[in-house]
Amino acid sequence: MREVRIQKEVPAPPEAVWAVFANYRGWVDWSGVKEVVLRSEGRPAPYGVGAACVVRARGIAIEEEITHFEPPHRLGYRIIEGLPLRSHSAEVVFVGAGEGTQVVWRVEFSPWVPGTGPWIASLFERELLRILDRLAAYPFERASGRTASGSAASDAQTRDLAASSAG
Repeated sequence: MREVRIQKEVPAPPEAVWAVFANYRGWVDWSGVKEVVLRSEGRPAPYGVGAACVVRARGIAIEEEITHFEPPHRLGYRIIEGLPLRSHSAEVVFVGAGEGTQVVWRVEFSPWVPGTGPWIASLFERELLRILDRLAAYPFERASGRTASGSAASDAQTRDLAASSAG
């Protein structure tokens, strides 16, 4: 089992950082992700435990399932399809740090192909750090009206995606 751990300070309180990060549909606006499709809602809806999302970026489609959802402190997920991994689990923790938030992202995985672990670890490290850099640059002061599930428009879009994915 390999582990990657990165962290970044984000200049906003944990509740604000959580509201942006835990809204998967909103990732297309800030993270570099091209598309997010909600396959099934979790509890609480839409992105709680059990939610399954397909995230498309850089020519790859990765399906993730939410395993822990503890607003505004902890989000856990696992990749269930899309990368050559035997197993995967990840946890993102949000800890208040003065006026900001320390975000710690930890990933554990086992590759399918022996010898590819270091390459996959470096890929995870690079991409997750890129996402955290973009999260730190997010204009939180302009988004203060958002909730943990995003805006009403985002919630409607999410329901539409869930309905089209189910059909």
